[in-house]
Amino acid sequence: MKAREITTLEGALGHRFGNVELLKQALTHSSHARELEASKPQETTRAPDNEQLEFLGDAVLGFVTTEHLFRTFPDYREGDLSKLRAHLVSERHLIRVALQLEIGHYLHLGRGEEKSGGRSKTALLVDALEAIIGAICLDDGLETARHFVLQHVVAPELEVLARTESRLPVADYKSALQEKLQAVGRPQPVYVLVKQHGPEHSKTFTVEARMQALVNRGKSEFVARAEGSTKKYAEQEAARQVLEYLASVTEGRSLPQ
Repeated sequence: MKAREITTLEGALGHRFGNVELLKQALTHSSHARELEASKPQETTRAPDNEQLEFLGDAVLGFVTTEHLFRTFPDYREGDLSKLRAHLVSERHLIRVALQLEIGHYLHLGRGEEKSGGRSKTALLVDALEAIIGAICLDDGLETARHFVLQHVVAPELEVLARTESRLPVADYKSALQEKLQAVGRPQPVYVLVKQHGPEHSKTFTVEARMQALVNRGKSEFVARAEGSTKKYAEQEAARQVLEYLASVTEGRSLPQ
């Protein structure tokens, strides 16, 4: 890969590699690695490919997605969580992420795979995406890999599901909060964008949902803060936190008036 290509891909991924060889390995299909070995029979070391990184990335993807769903949807049954996780880590969903990141453009393929259209093969693209997740984890730790997975794989799709008539169990927390507050005669919260950072194609938005105090007008009784790859998703997460707060203060007594 040329330096310019590496920089472009790192920009799309939102991560600059300390060890760029990990990124190169994540993009190397086994067909290319085996050709390299055949061209250098005197070499005794195995040419690296992305299969082991894919193995690691698949595990990281599954763990991060599972943990996020567990924390985000505490009221869901195990079957609902499993169904939602299966969708988020499915090949059908991951291929869309891989195409958005244009991973196919950067793949290192053997001549046979190149001729057979390997750059557009779903399996190869999804494997490379998972290998990139593994490479990010090795390069800068689980938290950086978690941020990548949530920003590129999980959060955008949850937002799409939340605003469409999907049968998948994704809650519209803003609507639920609106109905809850209307039922008890309380004003609606104010959603405020307090921060945004990151490049234009990969921004992170921080939103606060401020619930007005009834006793002290003009002051907030409770402020929820959440991040998301879009403002709408961050607002949904902040609304969820307000709902949790309301549930805690109403347990065994009425809402404060």
